[in-house]
Amino acid sequence: MVRKNFPSRPTTDFAKENLFNIIANHFDFEELKVLDLFAGTGSISFEFASRGARVDLIEKDFKSMEFIKKNIEALKITTINPIFGDVFRLIKKINAGYDIVFADPPYQLQNLVDLPEMVFKHKLLKNSGWFILEHSDKYSFTPHKNFKELRKYGSVHFSIFAIGDSL
Repeated sequence: MVRKNFPSRPTTDFAKENLFNIIANHFDFEELKVLDLFAGTGSISFEFASRGARVDLIEKDFKSMEFIKKNIEALKITTINPIFGDVFRLIKKINAGYDIVFADPPYQLQNLVDLPEMVFKHKLLKNSGWFILEHSDKYSFTPHKNFKELRKYGSVHFSIFAIGDSL
């Protein structure tokens, strides 16, 4: 469910379903520790949690965070930890050790292209972890040293990054 006047575009169900099929082929959800950057409605976090993952999510829009918290409470979810704040400030303070870092920033975000380097610079991933970045077709991350794969689902693109050959 999306709140009224939501300022973003949630990931389509088709793209989300395909992404989670890819993840299911590589990970055991019940063992995952996930960081969801730019959580928006929280739908990706709720999807991970419904499959047994533990999730930290970050969102800076107050109304979106209140919406997420109400859903967490209503659904009695104990495996999602909502963090209110700016991703670019918090990413420097977050403890490493995530299996998956997922980011769905606003497509017009000025420093969207800096996200992969920030994730790896601040060592947010475990050695076998993935960074998944949702973006439009205006971006290409294939030159990045940790880029592994691009998946396209209509207008939604997921670039998947990993350390070494963990993909």
